[in-house]
Amino acid sequence: MAVSFFEIHDPVFGQYVMGNAPVKQLATGFDWVEGPVWFGDAGCLLFSDIPNNRILRWTPDDGVTTYRAPSNYSNGHTRDKAGRLVSCEHGARRVTRTELDGAVTVIADSFDNKPLNSPNDVIVKSDGSIWFSDPHYGIMTNYEGFASPQENPCVVYRVDPETGDMSVVVDDMNCPNGLAFSPDEKLLYVADTGRMFSDDAQHIRVYDVEDDAVCNGRHFHTIDPGIADGIRVDTDGNLWSSAADGVHCISPEGRLLGKILVPELVSNICFGGRAKHQLFITATTSVYRVTLNRSGVQFP
Repeated sequence: MAVSFFEIHDPVFGQYVMGNAPVKQLATGFDWVEGPVWFGDAGCLLFSDIPNNRILRWTPDDGVTTYRAPSNYSNGHTRDKAGRLVSCEHGARRVTRTELDGAVTVIADSFDNKPLNSPNDVIVKSDGSIWFSDPHYGIMTNYEGFASPQENPCVVYRVDPETGDMSVVVDDMNCPNGLAFSPDEKLLYVADTGRMFSDDAQHIRVYDVEDDAVCNGRHFHTIDPGIADGIRVDTDGNLWSSAADGVHCISPEGRLLGKILVPELVSNICFGGRAKHQLFITATTSVYRVTLNRSGVQFP
């Protein structure tokens, strides 16, 4: 029996997916995988297995190997303009950069002389500024970090590339999580996954970007079923978001175009492969990949 991996809600989505390109499970057996990031120059995917306190590496030839353990319960990752790994660490409550020689530099670990909560997701703008979300998930229990008092609000920060100064750019959400810029960087998308142990509204908001700040925050889309956690943007400006039933593709106007169906709860996604046309998916205990007729915005 043929298996359908896709659910088309708008005919345009049929041009983005290919019926003979399956959603393929690359690896499994983890506890909660997150933060995928593609290293094209090394031909590998890095991702976090948060409860097991490690960053793992996947390659087509070698499968899964350990990149870093312990990892300070790392969650989200990205790369900066120089190709360096930028990571959110729940356990150390900080954002770090791994230099090309392997040394680790602390980018941010406090604000207003109080420790950060548990940095979750991170993106780097073309000007070199680092933007990251800081919800409380990693300090609420001992599962993905260390249970600790919350001392700062759940916000999105920007780190200046020249001075290292931090500023709050988004403070009107319950718990900001996944982040993505539009291809022209004029828009910032932020997923609000709500406070743990609450029934907060959960949705994606979009903001106009003005240099080192944002304004005009507004509702963009509500995922159903589930919530938006990790989000990425393709070169046409479509937003791809994690969901309870897979990955949803949303038009720049906020309209659901279609779904990639995945048999586990999806946490995060990233584009990769030789033409950035493959979507890597972290989902509960496994990592998946699907080849698309679409390329993601990701550098270097």
